[in-house]
Amino acid sequence: MTDFTIILRSLTSRLFSTVTTVVTVAVAVGLMLVLLSMRDSGRQAFERGSGNMHLLVSRDASPTVAVLNALFYANPPRNYFLWSEYERLAASHPFDWAIPTQQGDSYGGLPVLASTPQFFTDFQPNDGEPWALSDGRFFDKPFEVVLGAEAAALTGLRVGDKVHLTHGIPQSRQLGDPNAPEPHVHRDFTYTVVGVLRPTGSAHDRALFTDLTSAWIIHAHDRRKQADPSVATTTEADLLPDDKKITGVYLRVATRPGQNASASLLPVFDALRRDPSITVAQPVQQIGALFRIVSSVDRIFIAIAAVVMVSSGVGIMLALYNSMEQRRRQIAVLRVLGCSRGRIFNLVLTESALIGLLGAALGVVFCLVGVRLVASVVKEMLGLVIRPALPPDLALYVVVGSIALAALAGVIPAVMAYRTSVANNLRPIG
Repeated sequence: MTDFTIILRSLTSRLFSTVTTVVTVAVAVGLMLVLLSMRDSGRQAFERGSGNMHLLVSRDASPTVAVLNALFYANPPRNYFLWSEYERLAASHPFDWAIPTQQGDSYGGLPVLASTPQFFTDFQPNDGEPWALSDGRFFDKPFEVVLGAEAAALTGLRVGDKVHLTHGIPQSRQLGDPNAPEPHVHRDFTYTVVGVLRPTGSAHDRALFTDLTSAWIIHAHDRRKQADPSVATTTEADLLPDDKKITGVYLRVATRPGQNASASLLPVFDALRRDPSITVAQPVQQIGALFRIVSSVDRIFIAIAAVVMVSSGVGIMLALYNSMEQRRRQIAVLRVLGCSRGRIFNLVLTESALIGLLGAALGVVFCLVGVRLVASVVKEMLGLVIRPALPPDLALYVVVGSIALAALAGVIPAVMAYRTSVANNLRPIG
């Protein structure tokens, strides 16, 4: 009878205890691997939406709020610029481009971003990867809508469909509040879906995009109709300077062809910040600052996962320790059949390490399932596509560590087996 056969029979004779212990180890290993794989992947997903933009200008309360609102559609910005202010800003420095944006409307609870065609020609949500269409074309005139990939999937809209936008984002009604006021729908103006974008893996996938002029017209129409209910139509000719409002500007400082960095970025950034009426943000820096704050939470979660792994080691030790009382007679028989004390010690230690190995293997499976589950939840809630990636060497360290911890947990039961008395445990029962 080989040592492996002895260990296998020992494990199967206590099948429930063995399976429970293996699953405990697997949960600990899977949790640790999920946390490690999501840590860097989450940051990359958030950085993806800023693309080739250098600066973001708005009138939000802080740079962090500006980035959350403009790139991740957390909330519609409350403060705005007039078009004349935008023109002065765009001419103040040698920008490669300055793209105006306006937020505030929605469709089916999804955000709508109004901009110019330059939004699709110059801004790249993934730096180096321009926008691509899965169907249709980009808008080139007012009252045309282009759908993000996730927005198209959620709404079921297709090219050629007609829609009416809603003023604001009726979050309270989405939460099922029956007392929430009825949202104001711009029913006087019909938009046509002209294109559907391919996925970018950013929050832009769950947005709808339309022309800035049409956004001005529908809100100017509300203003005119409030003053005169008989007003039936509003055109671009009816717009007043105060109607031409935007909520943010995507800026890219002039750079050399083929390069992303610019020596003039910091001087321009400092110059713009001297204006107290605007908020200037560097999206990459703000996202990095957010993740520096979150990193402390990451360390806490990883520490908790490590404690769970230690607890699983304790569980292995207790399972083997309790089984020693039932196995003393078996060990004594093995001793009589020629097994040395050292071999008995190694058998128990190997059995413990094997439990750790089985748990680590199952933990890798749990990790593969877990990262997909987390990624799907994040995609549904935030519209971000997370591509989990775990370095093989880091995964190997976790697996080897779990096996070593399991082997360490088997030392005390192995010592008990080593010290088992043959004479005392081979006495006739009864």
